[in-house]
Amino acid sequence: MDQEIGEEMSATVKSPAPSDTIVALASGAGPAAIAVIRISGPKTRELLDAFCGGAPEPRRVSLREIGPPQCLLLDRGLVLWFPGPASFTGEDMAELHVHGSRAVIRAVNDALLTLPFTRLAEPGEFARRAFENGKLDLTEVEGLADLIAAETEAQARQALAQAEGSLRRLYEGWRSQLLSAQALIEAGLDFADEGDVATDVSVKAGAVVGELLASISRHLADRRGERLRDGVRIVIAGPPNAGKSSLLNALAKRDVAIVSEEAGTTRDVLEVHLDLGGIPVILTDTAGLREAEGKVEAEGIARALSRLDEADIVLWLVDATAPAWTPPLRGYPRKSAQMSANDPQITVLNKIDLAPDANGARDCIKISAKTGQGLDLLIDRLQAEATNATEQGAGSPLMTRARHRVELEGARAALQRFGGLSLSPELKAEELRIAARHLGRLTGRIDVEEVLGAIFAEFCIGK
Repeated sequence: MDQEIGEEMSATVKSPAPSDTIVALASGAGPAAIAVIRISGPKTRELLDAFCGGAPEPRRVSLREIGPPQCLLLDRGLVLWFPGPASFTGEDMAELHVHGSRAVIRAVNDALLTLPFTRLAEPGEFARRAFENGKLDLTEVEGLADLIAAETEAQARQALAQAEGSLRRLYEGWRSQLLSAQALIEAGLDFADEGDVATDVSVKAGAVVGELLASISRHLADRRGERLRDGVRIVIAGPPNAGKSSLLNALAKRDVAIVSEEAGTTRDVLEVHLDLGGIPVILTDTAGLREAEGKVEAEGIARALSRLDEADIVLWLVDATAPAWTPPLRGYPRKSAQMSANDPQITVLNKIDLAPDANGARDCIKISAKTGQGLDLLIDRLQAEATNATEQGAGSPLMTRARHRVELEGARAALQRFGGLSLSPELKAEELRIAARHLGRLTGRIDVEEVLGAIFAEFCIGK
């Protein structure tokens, strides 16, 4: 829900305070059959006494007249009461399920906000209170945000698992391992004058760190969770006039790119977001790869190469009337190590309506972007590759955010330094403390104030 909707519900702006009782619309802005107004804070029960004839039995739905006493009835709806700490936020909460017209929503909210102890909730404030009261950790908060924003079934499944604590359990398990290694090293410092004891605990700590380092490295190497959250990047590449823009339009089922017989029409990168069997996909059309004839085309080709560098799947498009089978991808300098020779690369022979006798290359899919011939086969192949790029087995949960990667890379670097032969025991202990701080930031145990605003700003006002 947009901030401006929340502003429309009340002209009164009150300064935030953690002890305030907050009010917000937690459903759509209407019109709808039902709207949910959420309330949380120490004065929630007092609000229910004033507007709903008292608090109903906890966690039981009750039909009530809603409105301040001795005033016109605002609505008749369902009321739920969640005494803290057994609530989402960990404090007293309530929900009013009212009719979903904009008039009713506005009237009920404005009436609630006339109370001196209430104010409109800020974006994400309900979730932030849940975090601050120990009901959620940061990874669960992020999973909840991803669940609200999910556009495909696969994204929703991954987000729900994270919201239910899958990443928290993994990261807290690693932190426990690290704490045991810290305890061993600290014990070694306490018995530094006893050489055999210090050596023994150092070896044991080294074994724990080695196992933990291997686990974190495997986790960092697996990008399936990030692909599923952000979208699998499929890049259409090939020489000019191979029909790349026509294929983009055909797969998107709408005119996204300008199509022309003139070579070099596409100068910039065009992107379309698609859902392939529940997998989010970012399909990218790029400029034709050739020797540029001007500065603008050269910039387009440079951007195309940049997208190829980031691609999870490359569609190399070949013109059946003038085949150029060898994709000039591996010869260009790469800007990152994300794409290797093992990344999926699908060769597609286009314009077979103009050259029906054209011979295909090995593992080539024949299509006509103009007539639609062969597109079903190509879509099936793309769906299979996208599923393979994001599929989760029964193993460990997958990393989903750049924030996680940054903290885990920091922890890994500290653990790698720990293994340095020249480090003193004191410096080894410090490296373990650094690694522990990085792991603590993942779940919000320590030093996370700088990231809280960015995380909770993703939420709508009623969450």
